[in-house]
Amino acid sequence: MPGPRHRQPWHLRSPRRRTDVPVVRLNLLVCRTIAQLNAELTACRACPRLVAWRERVAHEKRAAFSDENYWGKPVPGFGPADAKLLVVGLAPAAHGGNRTGRMFTGDRSADVLIACMHAAGLANQATSLSADDGLRLLGTRMTAPVHCAPPDNKPTPAERDTCRRWLDAELDLLAPTVRAIVVLGGWGWQALLPALAESGWEIPKPRPKFGHGAHVELAPARPGRSALHLFGTYHPSQQNTFTGRLSPAMLERVLTDAAHAAGLR
Repeated sequence: MPGPRHRQPWHLRSPRRRTDVPVVRLNLLVCRTIAQLNAELTACRACPRLVAWRERVAHEKRAAFSDENYWGKPVPGFGPADAKLLVVGLAPAAHGGNRTGRMFTGDRSADVLIACMHAAGLANQATSLSADDGLRLLGTRMTAPVHCAPPDNKPTPAERDTCRRWLDAELDLLAPTVRAIVVLGGWGWQALLPALAESGWEIPKPRPKFGHGAHVELAPARPGRSALHLFGTYHPSQQNTFTGRLSPAMLERVLTDAAHAAGLR
């Protein structure tokens, strides 16, 4: 008998043709919409180590999910294409996004983040369990500097740099509406700053330092950009939440401040 068919997550839909939106050129690819960018991204095989790892995890699976068909591909951003607030993580979890096909879905970091986003008015529900669970982000989008699950949750600098073209393109397409970004962790902060500079925002010198509660306003460096509020918070990893380095109240406070800065509250 043939194996179970994998249902593509609902947020990866074919883009509608439009002519009144920015056009982003990604090498020879022309991306007119976030949906088109998502579709192109999920076919990426640029990093051999990441491709081998994500597919190995999808084949071997964790015992608790042995009856599931893992996604096992690059995980695109999730949320509306006209988001005012962007949440930037690190990379998909091996048995979270790499399993479900959606950012911050089906793992412990997602449990904390989505509950706090719901409390801050940025999500319609407090849980993120599967790609078809009805979760909607409100004026907010989630993405990551690296879109494939890495071994030990540690992408290499080369993998980060190779994947940055997708982040550059996503920032360009979000530029008409995005007004604030929350970065989860110092690794994401360092990966995001050069992408922001490339995408049309001024990065102060010396570069802003990461810290929980860090907040800096970036001025636009080219037409079509608006001032952008950049917030930092510790990543909601098990290590940070179990040790008390990051509490739900701490994360919710940063998300609420960012929502105000973005004009969502």
